[in-house]
Amino acid sequence: MNNTSDQTNLLYSDLTFKIIGAAMEVHRELGHGFLEAIYHEAFALELSHRNIPFESESLLSITYKGKPLKKTYTADFICYDKILIEIKALSAMTSDHFSQTLNYLKATGIKVGLIINFGTPSLTYRRLIL
Repeated sequence: MNNTSDQTNLLYSDLTFKIIGAAMEVHRELGHGFLEAIYHEAFALELSHRNIPFESESLLSITYKGKPLKKTYTADFICYDKILIEIKALSAMTSDHFSQTLNYLKATGIKVGLIINFGTPSLTYRRLIL
C-alpha cells in the first residue's frame, strides 16, 4: 500500500475486501498456472455470483493537461464504478506494474486500484490509493 494517512487507506476498504475475497475464491478453485484470460473470465463469473457490480474491459479516457487523448486505456475491471482492477498471471509483480497502475489512476481520476496476481502459488494483490 502507499504510505498515506490511515483515513485515506480506509477509502473503500469494505468494497476492496469483497473484491479480494472474490479473487481468493477464483485462485482457490483454479490455482496458479493459467493464462490471464482464464482468470479474467472466472473472476467476472465470481464477481457476478457475489453481486459485485463491475464492468469488464472498460475503455477509459486519458487526459493530458485537461485535454482528452485519442488513445484510451482498457481497464481489466471497474468495480462499484470507482475501483480499478488490474489482473495479472505472473510469477512475480514488479514496481513497474505498480507504477503503471498508479499512472492509470492519475490519468483517469479514479482514487483506488487493485492489482491482483493469480500467477503465484498464493494469491498476491496490492491495493493502491491515489
